[in-house]
Amino acid sequence: MNMQGNLNIRIGQGFDVHAFGEGDHVMLGGVRVPHSHGVVAHSDGDVVIHALCDALLGALALGDIGQHFPPSDPRWKDADSSAFLRHCDALLRERGWTLGNADVTVICERPKVGPHAQAMREVLAGVLGVAVDAISVKATTSERLGFTGRGEGIAAQAVVLLAR
Repeated sequence: MNMQGNLNIRIGQGFDVHAFGEGDHVMLGGVRVPHSHGVVAHSDGDVVIHALCDALLGALALGDIGQHFPPSDPRWKDADSSAFLRHCDALLRERGWTLGNADVTVICERPKVGPHAQAMREVLAGVLGVAVDAISVKATTSERLGFTGRGEGIAAQAVVLLAR
């Protein structure tokens, strides 16, 4: 605790989802993953980075990714989501916080995430300036239930721990 009685840690959680659409790949954690579809999105539709940004912004009590990068703003059309993550990282550092760790789960039947998880961890750690072992990326299916189970889209959830 600090002198005001506040904890020197914060947690945040985030969630993002995109429908599949035309294309031949999806961006996941800053990695181009070959797939039979792309995603319907204003930016590059990287659900991993979007969920991670929302987790960071939540921990900072600074709203959500849509407030910082509104889909109505043409500047963000087809944008590389890594720029969003760099923005969130700058916000936490400006406020005296550091990322303790991040844990991300991708929810989909396809594409298979496992073969790309290490590359995602490395990209995310590089953008955030942390050790790779502070970033976890894993995947699960929804057992063919719901929109992800029917192959209609992809989702990700993230949780972060910030420390002062």
